[in-house]
Amino acid sequence: MLIIVRDMEGFGFTLALGAIKLLAFVYDLLTFPIYILLQRPWQQRQHARKIKGFIVLTEREGNKKDDVAIEMKELSNQFVETPPTINKNTYKAQPINQDTKSITYRSTMQPGPLHIALLRDKIDTMYKLLGFVNKKYPNKRCLGTREIFGEEDEVQSNGRVFKKFNMGDYRWKTYSEVDILARNFGKGLRELGCKPKENVVIFAETRAEWMIAAHGLFKQNIPLVTIYATLGDEAIAHGINETEVTTVITSYELMPKFKKVLALTPKVKNLVYMEDQLKDLEKTGYPDGTNIISFTDILKKGRNSEYADTPPDTNDTAILMYTSGSTGVPKGVIILHKNLIATLKAFCDATDIYEEDVMIGFLPLAHVFELLVETVCLCAGVPIGYSSALTMIDSASKIKKGTKGDASVLQPTCMTSVPLILDRIAKTIQDRVSKSSDFKKLLFKFSYDYKRKWIRRGYDTPLINKIIFAPIRQLMGGCVRLIISGGAPLSPETHEQINNCLCVTILQGYGLTETTSCACVQDFFDKSFGRVGAPTTICEIKIINWEEGNYRVTDKPYPRGEILVGGDNVSAGYYKLPDKTNEDFLEADGKRWFRTGDIGEVHDDGVATIIDRKKDLVKLQAGEYVSLGKVESQLKTCPLVDNICVYGESTKQYCVALVVPNQPNLTELANKIGLGDKNFEELCENPEIEKAVLKELGDHGKRGKLEKFEIPHAVKLVAEVWSPDMGLVTAAFKIKRKDIQDRYQCDLRRMYAS
Repeated sequence: MLIIVRDMEGFGFTLALGAIKLLAFVYDLLTFPIYILLQRPWQQRQHARKIKGFIVLTEREGNKKDDVAIEMKELSNQFVETPPTINKNTYKAQPINQDTKSITYRSTMQPGPLHIALLRDKIDTMYKLLGFVNKKYPNKRCLGTREIFGEEDEVQSNGRVFKKFNMGDYRWKTYSEVDILARNFGKGLRELGCKPKENVVIFAETRAEWMIAAHGLFKQNIPLVTIYATLGDEAIAHGINETEVTTVITSYELMPKFKKVLALTPKVKNLVYMEDQLKDLEKTGYPDGTNIISFTDILKKGRNSEYADTPPDTNDTAILMYTSGSTGVPKGVIILHKNLIATLKAFCDATDIYEEDVMIGFLPLAHVFELLVETVCLCAGVPIGYSSALTMIDSASKIKKGTKGDASVLQPTCMTSVPLILDRIAKTIQDRVSKSSDFKKLLFKFSYDYKRKWIRRGYDTPLINKIIFAPIRQLMGGCVRLIISGGAPLSPETHEQINNCLCVTILQGYGLTETTSCACVQDFFDKSFGRVGAPTTICEIKIINWEEGNYRVTDKPYPRGEILVGGDNVSAGYYKLPDKTNEDFLEADGKRWFRTGDIGEVHDDGVATIIDRKKDLVKLQAGEYVSLGKVESQLKTCPLVDNICVYGESTKQYCVALVVPNQPNLTELANKIGLGDKNFEELCENPEIEKAVLKELGDHGKRGKLEKFEIPHAVKLVAEVWSPDMGLVTAAFKIKRKDIQDRYQCDLRRMYAS
């Protein structure tokens, strides 16, 4: 458990705890019959236990195909108005033969109403999709941007002056308005000289104009090249040059980058920028001959244009999406319209989104995960209000004191997140608890443990939620009910803590850019943690033996191996990299498959867990295998750690770690050991604090059931925060292992030498 409250001693605390337990017992006794009738926990437990994936058995000599698998396959291929009702709880994953080298799994879930509607209306491109939702919800709120009235100086208690926004409410565009703006933007680009099937880059932060621009490109069958807004100049130039674009769509905030980048990208002639609400663009300092034009002017061109839409085919390229580059140079992944629509259908089946929901959008739209989750919301008539880390919560750096952040104004019910953000929220909760009075710590710990106990039995705790956890819920506006997490593994501890403290349901998913962010999604009723769900309705997953890592499908108690994903969601390959495409993609069983490099195990209910990654596995001198990613995921939940990179060499008997410490918690630890007079940078260089942190990591690792050889034997504290701008983490905040190791090579050698 991540809630860490120190043991409290004394008669007063013992008496207080006893009184709280007595009150809880009496309350349980009086309300138990009511909760049984209202909450029906047996139904929750039944849903949680249901089989979510089944094995597809292939026909062998003397071995007929499994009847259940045949029935399920036939049902999954039927798309009728009302899918047949089947009792999925009766289907068990069948035993496998010991000589099997691979196992294929398919979902037991049936297509939902929206999935069926998309099939019935033959929606097979993003062009058709926007027309479909516009016809359904023409006058509903669609995309929202918060109004900024001005920027004011705010004097801090230490005398420093910060710029803060004076902000108003959200301004909304309807579905009909978004459709018209997208059409005009696409036609405006044609007036600028852009042609169908010729690439155009969007290099901008997440905002309403990003989505409008993307759909404008889809309407003209112009492939969209996405580049993360946080990449460095060389990575930006690489994506632009490789795709041979002449037009780049960017934002006011990012325009200054092109004063340097344009020197590296000679083919770029047009820069289209999304305007700032307060400031006009200063157009001096750019190379001669560059056509700089505003987003609004492109819309005006399109409004008066005679160009017609150029609808794409389902097999046309929709997006060239550059990976975040966690394992090297970013690769352009070719995503077809059919890939996007396939994942969209799967997400519609996996998540319950309602018209009365509201989504807050802030993750990079340059990542297909965010793009498609937002598109699911559009399909369901859910408005999306855009935000950023600078303005999201009341205490955000650009929010004027006494005014509300975006979440408080928007009051979203749904959001996406990556594990790093959820880890930070978890640590913020811990910090608040640790700074409260001893009695409040005691009350919080009891409430957390009480809720945890009842949740696991299938009940909710509305009174505890209202009294104890409501203030924490206000962090994100007080109405969030659903968080979809992707991009990296989410630790079980963080998953459970956020679920309980924010009173939400976190659905963890698994996918890659190469599989259009789709492979597995956790079931809404699955109350387990650390699992990524069963295969989605539109794809299959296959696990195959990886002999080098000693993972086999014959392993007990669960089959293990490398995960392959097959289906219409699998990309066409890597842009201009045929050898790499042939290495990672294959055609088999009438499907296109992608070799993920991830190691999974599949439980009896057909649900997968990611347990390793081929590229993260290090074999130490004594022969033990260490999964660096697994160790990092566990140690990242330690309150002292903001970020961590574990490193191991095959010639050594142990691994070491580079740690970005949490500043408040490191300072608290320093005070305990008599180093409270030193600043943060001095502490990071101090050998005594290194030893203290190493001990805390060791204890935390043991509590997390890490093996002795998995726990680092030396650490280096890093004072600088790893950011995408530094090139040490991706835009999705996954560490770039090779870049970190190169930067801190001297420190790594020192740790091993010591």
